[in-house]
Amino acid sequence: MIIALEDAKYKLQNMRADMAELASSLRIDELRENVAKLEEQTMAADFWGDQENSSKVLQTIKQTKDKIEAYEALSAKLEDAITLAEVAIEEQDESYIEEVENELKEIVEAEEKMRIEILLSGEYDRNNAIVSFHPGAGGTEAQDWAQMLYRMYTRWCERRGFKYKLIDWLDGEEAGLKSATIMVEGVNAYGYLKSENGVHRLVRVSPFDASGRRQTSFASVEVMPEFEDDGKIVINEDELEITAHRSSGAGGQHINKTDSAIRILHIPTGIVVGCQTERSQLQNKETALKMLKSKLMEIKAQEKLEKIEDIKGVKTKIEWGSQIRSYVFMPYTLAKDTRTGYEDGNINAVMDGEIDGFINAYLKMNAK
Repeated sequence: MIIALEDAKYKLQNMRADMAELASSLRIDELRENVAKLEEQTMAADFWGDQENSSKVLQTIKQTKDKIEAYEALSAKLEDAITLAEVAIEEQDESYIEEVENELKEIVEAEEKMRIEILLSGEYDRNNAIVSFHPGAGGTEAQDWAQMLYRMYTRWCERRGFKYKLIDWLDGEEAGLKSATIMVEGVNAYGYLKSENGVHRLVRVSPFDASGRRQTSFASVEVMPEFEDDGKIVINEDELEITAHRSSGAGGQHINKTDSAIRILHIPTGIVVGCQTERSQLQNKETALKMLKSKLMEIKAQEKLEKIEDIKGVKTKIEWGSQIRSYVFMPYTLAKDTRTGYEDGNINAVMDGEIDGFINAYLKMNAK
């Protein structure tokens, strides 16, 4: 059994090279210099006079320090694990095998996660994410599939430590949902989830078909970053069609069954947003408007438009040929991404939120 300790020690020692490469990728020395320069700025007499700038500088300092500290903590953990393995081998103490192997596993996973986070360098990657679910044509089948996706992503949030808040929900006719929106909160929420934006295809034996025939269903997942409302986007009230309605849905305790729910149609683009989880109609309206602004900003950025007014209402069809990923339950089990080729045969684990492999493959592909 001492061989297992020797093997773990060898792998841990080899990770020193990985950590050195990671430090180079993170530009740790450069980050330390940047922090020192920024902290010097905070000492200037007029620093606090410009509140917007001072707030940005302080936020940058914190984010940069968090990166440095995370790397340093992982480096220290690696050295401690190597020392533990060496002591255990020297004392021929097999009782440490499990602890050393667990440390190795944790360090490998943490290093991989840190390496992936380097790829999250987009302008809005650190932002919260607004995620909406819409079934394609097909009635109950597609509506049930949209709810399955809702469950998959909320499970992923729970696994990854992201908080999510239900913003809007419309029940399906017999099962599932007609539409739902959640806010996913946490650092890099949008950076991770942007890979999931698109049409998702399901192949299974329908639980709603007494004949037990195989069915293909489609649903779309729309992901956009939450933008800070800096007042730069002005929406004219006369371009909005605002309706109040009674909250509906399987949101359970998250949904207030009152007439305070709000749905907003942005007439120039045809974009519809809604909110029904806040305590009052006014709060629901404010949240819905914030979502509308985020949606307009995201379209403006994607289409490289000069101004919001240039946006035209464009809808991607939720159907065959436009899917980013297929989930097959019958006659075999497989989830496969059409963009990266990444696949996972454990369909139950995937539907339970184990989708990091798909997300990481997408981030790596787009970093090339």
